[in-house]
Amino acid sequence: MRKTISLLLGLSSLLALPLSANDEAVKLNEAKEIAKSFGGQLKGELEAAMKAGGPMSAVEVCKQRAPAIAQELSAKHQGDVHRTSLKPRATPPQAWEVAMLEQFNARLAKGEEITSIDAYEVVKEGDKSTLRYMKAVGTMPVCLTCHGSQVSPELQAKISSLYPNDQATGYSAGQIRGAFSIQLPM
Repeated sequence: MRKTISLLLGLSSLLALPLSANDEAVKLNEAKEIAKSFGGQLKGELEAAMKAGGPMSAVEVCKQRAPAIAQELSAKHQGDVHRTSLKPRATPPQAWEVAMLEQFNARLAKGEEITSIDAYEVVKEGDKSTLRYMKAVGTMPVCLTCHGSQVSPELQAKISSLYPNDQATGYSAGQIRGAFSIQLPM
């Protein structure tokens, strides 16, 4: 009986230990893989839609598939996965996301490559810790079809019908259009 109590006390003290740097690194790597997966899946589907039906088809795919991919990844990783932007088309940023996106723009202005711009933090609310990770999404020339300053009137009408509160236009190639945002429980 005494050994059982000692073992239980030992195990409970292990559970009470703070998160290790290794735990944080594991979660950060998981978040980076989620962003890579999200970006890869969505890019592939958008490219296929552009080839099959042009921008009108691509905007439909983006409307349907981006949230579905985010939902699938959120469920798989028991977290919150989405895209956001300072000029959102669908998902307005939370305060912490605004701060990170503003930092991303400052880093870009200082010459950092968009592909290397990301950031994370671990926040504690009550007894729960969460890793928050964001990865910048750059604006490529092909993105300007739907996100640029000269969107065709027909396509703009389609975008407006799908996204009545759209703000995600007026971009130039090389700008940060938004970010993948991932929150994972620790």
